[in-house]
Amino acid sequence: MLDLPQPIPALLVHNWTLGYPMTPRTVRLARLHVHRRLTMWNWPGDIEDAVLVTSELVANAVVHGRIPGHELRLRIAEADDHLLTIEVSDPVPTFPEVRPRSLGERGRGLIVVQQLADSLDWFLRAGVGKTVRAQLSGPKD
Repeated sequence: MLDLPQPIPALLVHNWTLGYPMTPRTVRLARLHVHRRLTMWNWPGDIEDAVLVTSELVANAVVHGRIPGHELRLRIAEADDHLLTIEVSDPVPTFPEVRPRSLGERGRGLIVVQQLADSLDWFLRAGVGKTVRAQLSGPKD
């Protein structure tokens, strides 16, 4: 029997995390921070898409995950294969439904994230709340 080589897991080349207050101003600040960080990292993917995904995830946490006395955590990480992971953690353990709405612009953030990201998932955090994770690949060959 021939043993096939196992895929080597990607290694992180960049990793950054920051806590933010649960206020509407946080959305703009997170966008600025992520844009600056990805530019400094020279991430080869679509930085504007990554900033938009971050913005939608942070806005969702601010609107739906706010509990007094808690903050949200934003983490971005780049693997050596240029896969970008964006994680936003908040203290509410439930994940809102992703469904199209026919009226207005509100409620479409996670749909935008699903369209731009390669994957969107979430998991419970030890202690309190959840983390919503989106992953975007680097440039398409």
